[in-house]
Amino acid sequence: MKEYGFEPARRPRIRLIPGRLKVRKEVTEPLKRGIFLVPAAITSLGLLSGFYSLISSINHHFELAATMIVVAFICDGLDGRVARMSRTSSQFGIEYDSLSDVVAFGVAPAGLIYMFALTTVGNIGWVLSGAYVVCAALRLARFNTQVGTIDKRRFAGLPVPGAAIMIAGLVLAYSYFEFNSARLLSAFAAPLTLALACLMISRVPYPSFKSIKHRDHVPLEFFALVLIGVAVMITIPQLSVFALGCAYVLSGPYLYLRGQRIARVEPPAEGSSRQNQEAPGTGDRATRSLPA
Repeated sequence: MKEYGFEPARRPRIRLIPGRLKVRKEVTEPLKRGIFLVPAAITSLGLLSGFYSLISSINHHFELAATMIVVAFICDGLDGRVARMSRTSSQFGIEYDSLSDVVAFGVAPAGLIYMFALTTVGNIGWVLSGAYVVCAALRLARFNTQVGTIDKRRFAGLPVPGAAIMIAGLVLAYSYFEFNSARLLSAFAAPLTLALACLMISRVPYPSFKSIKHRDHVPLEFFALVLIGVAVMITIPQLSVFALGCAYVLSGPYLYLRGQRIARVEPPAEGSSRQNQEAPGTGDRATRSLPA
């Protein structure tokens, strides 16, 4: 090969050690192994709660299934806050949380409302339940792509946990009052499932509580209302979950009718930022050139 001006490709050097054969290789980027334990454990607990809710729905244990969705809702609110407070947020945690939400707040509530109220309407029942699952997945995918581009104080469309809590609250309230009318239940649950699916993929503004910090000062009246709400939830949790779900689901159309819309946050362009940085210097030079 050298006679024609070509050199053979270099092979990795081999070093013989008694009993072993090692090949030298260059590693450009070491793999990062491991995850943050506490946030991942909370997310996993929420995922398992959603899976157990689905199993309970199949076994006709509807109250337990609704309770497991509430447990998953609590875990979904805790994992993000724990990750931010402990500074253990990661892209892996964000993606894992989204996959957990598809199961806990998409598949599990759809299975619950189908087995609980939509089996009597035939094929329309599984079509509505399937539409709910698809809209929940679309809502989560859109949320992941809109991070940093819309106002943090509002959600674009009904959040998936809010829709799941509405379904769980309906099951708990129906069991609390001990109604026994399958036709009335189906007549209420079918349009409700369709409405929740449409609200999730809509652009109706919903309030976000992520901007509330634990160090913020709140009025004394607001603190008293929170205490009263906690006392009511402890006393009659079935009705409390249904009431909170209804209030949050209806808050979006209320804000929309008041004229509120989703505001986009546009990142500043490089050209405009450079002009803003050069503007003070230009003004100083212009000021200095004026006669005293």
